[in-house]
Amino acid sequence: MIESVLRMHAEELAQILKEDEMRDAVVLVFANKQDLPNAMPAAEVSEKLGLNNMHNRQWFIQSACATTGDGLYEGLDWLSRTLSGKRK
Repeated sequence: MIESVLRMHAEELAQILKEDEMRDAVVLVFANKQDLPNAMPAAEVSEKLGLNNMHNRQWFIQSACATTGDGLYEGLDWLSRTLSGKRK
């Protein structure tokens, strides 16, 4: 079931990123719930979402656990550094 949901989200993400307004957008994905024993690893989430095929934009996937905050700072730090670099 999770794989079919990720496939659906991959299609939605691809459609969103095709929009003209999104042509320069960077992509940050949080692979949440990594504290759970059966959590899908970030690399597999990346594969299922088709992130590895995004050669024309910057993207990053961060393992996270929202309830503890693990990984949130790292993901937002990447986003901040990436956006700061784009303004120069």
